[in-house]
Amino acid sequence: MPSVPGMRSPNQTPLIEARGINLKLHGRLVLNQIDLRVQRREIVTLIGPNGAGKTTLVKVILGLLSPDSGEIRLQQHLRIGYMPQRLALPENLPLTVKRFLLLARKTEPGRLQAAVDELEISHLLGNPMQTLSGGENQRVLMARALLRDPDLLVLDEPVQGVDVTGQAELYALITRIRDNHACGVLMVSHDLHLVMAATDRVLCLNQHVCCSGHPEAVSQHPAYLELFGASESAKLAIYTHHHNHTHDIHGNVIPSKREKRHG
Repeated sequence: MPSVPGMRSPNQTPLIEARGINLKLHGRLVLNQIDLRVQRREIVTLIGPNGAGKTTLVKVILGLLSPDSGEIRLQQHLRIGYMPQRLALPENLPLTVKRFLLLARKTEPGRLQAAVDELEISHLLGNPMQTLSGGENQRVLMARALLRDPDLLVLDEPVQGVDVTGQAELYALITRIRDNHACGVLMVSHDLHLVMAATDRVLCLNQHVCCSGHPEAVSQHPAYLELFGASESAKLAIYTHHHNHTHDIHGNVIPSKREKRHG
């Protein structure tokens, strides 16, 4: 899919912008007049029920599917790192974590080591991919996406198969990656109260954009409440305002600086 450079400077132009995207699959309207943009240093999350078109929209953005109508604009020379929803490997395939990462692309040793250190997976390099836990597997997939030195990270259900404690740490890690690499992030997620507390802007999809904006505003929107109910909105408020600690890679609680001072 060719990129269409914008007229403004790269710092002002969105990394990616979709306008009026329409797509039918097998005679069914899957995407209806979808508009989306992601700026550098911004985390944008797509939420919605199963079958809402979230993964399909990601495939259109990546150029894996062509829309029936609409336009995708990519910032010139944009590098995208993609983390798929799942990775199915044959059980009898001898593939260590290190080999899997090296297969991603021709990578300088320094860049590989930097990604391994950032994702805290050096102790996994000799392990077969098939033996990884859910959280370990997701960190390896994220390291692979980082090897492209991306301007935009596209993460499809990045915490799938991870328990709640691990989910919170992975979302905190995604925020740190955004800050460290000055990249944009486009995520798909079902973990509403966790991911919405860790994102800058939310698009709620159900074939069309039901609502979009800041997470707390979206959580009070009638379309969001109709799809997910008031209980999810309440959980978001509790998580956003009262979550005063983080977790390390092993799930241990790390108190906030404020909590340490007043402890």
